[in-house]
Amino acid sequence: MKVMFTCLPEKSHLYGQVPLAWALKAAGHDVLMPNSPGFTDAITRTGLVAAPVGGDNTLYSKLPAAREYQDMEVTNWSRLAQGEADWPTLRSCYELSVPLGYALYNDPVMEDMLALAESWQPDLVVRDPLSYAGALAARVTGALHVRMLWSADVYGRTRSNYVELMRQVPESERVDPLSDWMNEWGRPYGVVCDEELLQGQYTIDSLPPSLRLPSTLRQLPLRYQPYNGTTVVWDWLREAPKRPRICLSLGNMNTEAFGGDYVSIPTVLDALSDLDIEVVAAVLPGQRAELGPVPANARIVDDVALDTLLPSCSAVIHHGGWGTFCTAMVHAVPQLVMSTYIADQELRGRSLEREGAGFFVHHSEVNPAQVRAHVLRLLNDPQHAASARRVRDEVAAMPNAYETVPVLEKLVAER
Repeated sequence: MKVMFTCLPEKSHLYGQVPLAWALKAAGHDVLMPNSPGFTDAITRTGLVAAPVGGDNTLYSKLPAAREYQDMEVTNWSRLAQGEADWPTLRSCYELSVPLGYALYNDPVMEDMLALAESWQPDLVVRDPLSYAGALAARVTGALHVRMLWSADVYGRTRSNYVELMRQVPESERVDPLSDWMNEWGRPYGVVCDEELLQGQYTIDSLPPSLRLPSTLRQLPLRYQPYNGTTVVWDWLREAPKRPRICLSLGNMNTEAFGGDYVSIPTVLDALSDLDIEVVAAVLPGQRAELGPVPANARIVDDVALDTLLPSCSAVIHHGGWGTFCTAMVHAVPQLVMSTYIADQELRGRSLEREGAGFFVHHSEVNPAQVRAHVLRLLNDPQHAASARRVRDEVAAMPNAYETVPVLEKLVAER
């Protein structure tokens, strides 16, 4: 088979696709990853084949001036379920997200990606839920079209809710910015937007049943496999920690795209400074520069992969990112999520809290006393560790990437 993977030019989105892409490649299939030119090195460093298309987007240049964007009602997709959001809210959500999000990511690569797809003729397109260029590439070539999630499926759920509510309003109020945008791009290829184009024929979901959203879409469960890029097991990781080890990681997206973290690393370190624990803070160079004096019980590292660190940890404090969340889930580490409301981050955090495997705190409510209290509860109440192990066992029961390859082969053959 020829398999095309498409994603937003974000490392966390790419890294989620890598294990399945490598499993397909190891099974003898051709794998190609078209993306914007500036993302070429990120792809080739994974050992996979890149195909630069179009131009780079300008979204990052706009984000530092829009830090409040992450907490706006219309960017919190966690609260857009049926019964939670009315028609005006959902309409505003798409009216904002299409021109200021989806189009900024997809428009620069769309034309060239479609030309590449027509030339290469993939049999299967696996695409990020927000990579609508990948969706059109699948439709134009007749390839099997599979969405691969990097979140709870809030995008599929919200779209289904939008369509249902649109049927209920007067015809004069029915607007559909997402469909209009896709029709504009699809028209030269004879493509008319429909729900299969937007939702895919199948959806790969890596959340275990207890954390997964109910869905009427055809789902393919896939065990999450951590991939962190360049990875080294350092000597200090080869020995069991002498005290409970806590990982602190706020990721790179907020620092690199939004001009800074929403939670202060020094505040967290100070809150835990007198506890008999070891805090390992995985930081970026820019985050390290802002640290100041480091407490005696803290180790600052900038070259460690979470997949090598978290197995030795008793808890993790993080920003809610998909990769960190799922890597902790795989290693049964209780989590303290201190996040914004963007995308599905609140929903995942609340779901984890409901299952007893962690806590969710909005960044605006974070304070030293609360951080300390939550960490002590994660360490001292054995139910949190037990709940994290239960979620881990659910993940382990899901098909892995190599077991998923023959499923995809069969679906392509049937198509």
